[in-house]
Amino acid sequence: MTDLRTWLERVEGFGELRHVRGAHWDTELGAIAELSYQRPNPKAMLFDDIAGYPSGRVLTGSTGSARRLGLTLGLGDDLDDAGVVAALRGKPSTWAATARDYPTETVAESPLLENVVEGADVDLLSLPVPRWHAGDGGRYIGTGCLVITTDPETKDVNGGCYRMEVVDEGRSATINAVPGKHGAQHIQRWFDRHGRAPVAVSFGHHPVLLVTGGTEVPTGISELEYAGAILGERLPVLLGEHTGLPIPAGSEVAIEGWLRPDLMRDEGPFGEWTGYYSGKRRPAPALEIARMYHRDDPILLGAPPGKPPHDYSYMRTVMKSAMIEDALVGSGVPGVRGAWAHEAGGGRLFIAVSIEHRYAGHARQVGHLAAQLPAAAYMNRYVVVVDDDVDVANLDEVVWAMCTRCDPARDIDIVPGTWGSKLDPMLVEGAPPYNSRAVVDACRPFERREVFPKVSTGDPDYLESVLTKWAEVLAP
Repeated sequence: MTDLRTWLERVEGFGELRHVRGAHWDTELGAIAELSYQRPNPKAMLFDDIAGYPSGRVLTGSTGSARRLGLTLGLGDDLDDAGVVAALRGKPSTWAATARDYPTETVAESPLLENVVEGADVDLLSLPVPRWHAGDGGRYIGTGCLVITTDPETKDVNGGCYRMEVVDEGRSATINAVPGKHGAQHIQRWFDRHGRAPVAVSFGHHPVLLVTGGTEVPTGISELEYAGAILGERLPVLLGEHTGLPIPAGSEVAIEGWLRPDLMRDEGPFGEWTGYYSGKRRPAPALEIARMYHRDDPILLGAPPGKPPHDYSYMRTVMKSAMIEDALVGSGVPGVRGAWAHEAGGGRLFIAVSIEHRYAGHARQVGHLAAQLPAAAYMNRYVVVVDDDVDVANLDEVVWAMCTRCDPARDIDIVPGTWGSKLDPMLVEGAPPYNSRAVVDACRPFERREVFPKVSTGDPDYLESVLTKWAEVLAP
């Protein structure tokens, strides 16, 4: 199962797909999606009969529940939140280790070839591209997209999820690749060596490619191969006629073409995952589109960010938490019991780690290590280390530990000059994208562990027995 339509059939089968007909592409579709994310147990939303468009559809909320994320990651479609977290333990490192066992499989036929449009005739606005937020500078076709690039020397393939605004009345789209990410590095190397960079983009695909494109897959591993390891099968691809780049054969819509250093268009602002609009309208590289491919009645995979919770904040929280925990355990540091990249911080800004506190300096060691891991370093703001009696996924418990086991003057380290982002609302216009981060030791002081005041709560086993006895009284 490597295509979006088969995935949708499965989701509809267990009742988590909602059909929406007649919404307008200009902010109404985005508003419906935003309101959906804020509801308990939000559904995936498939928008059809979009105002002004006789064909073309938009999907949102693809990875916003445990069952849908479990299905996407090949873990099963009957898991709850705790089940997904448990099933993910150890998986990121396994997927990374086996990714090269799942090289892409080149094919010659695909429904993506039902419609092939050459560059001069390309009109991205023939598709129902939304303007997601009222303050957006334009219509964004790239939110759940996969931007495919290669290294000009090693030929390593990267797939990244970068925002893309339609420009030039539909003939082009900007690509806002994040500086420091692998895709941006590939593009710059092509510019330096050849004066242009080949790029292919998929706009509708199995959501596993949203997961791999939107999280930090280890350097040297293709997101397409990593997706194959997750699904347990090789990902079929077409080779782009003009660029030779691999394009997922299960894609609904794709384009290929070239970026050039002198081909720039104004882009933004855009409502980003921090919950703020990202700065002013400014130039960004625009794609010279050589060819567009699409299925009949294609589906755009939308993943609009915004103030959490948003389209992919649940997915990022669960995935980043698993990747950080895996990396910490893999580093050899002892006593790591859990990690959680909280959704309130967009899955990046606020990370909690629990440890079995074994020696003086242990909490600081884990905190500083977690703050700079490749899986966690980008735009992290706070790392809080807590004892293993604290549930790292429960923000109330983490804050309680900060309030009762942390002396701000002694137990908070500030690390300046770390990897930030131009999306940071605290960044001064024109300043380099650094940020500082706080490493918070919210563990009981190691030297006072035996005499530290006892927590005034019941014994867990006793509380469980009471819950069983009085289940009817205590039922929700």
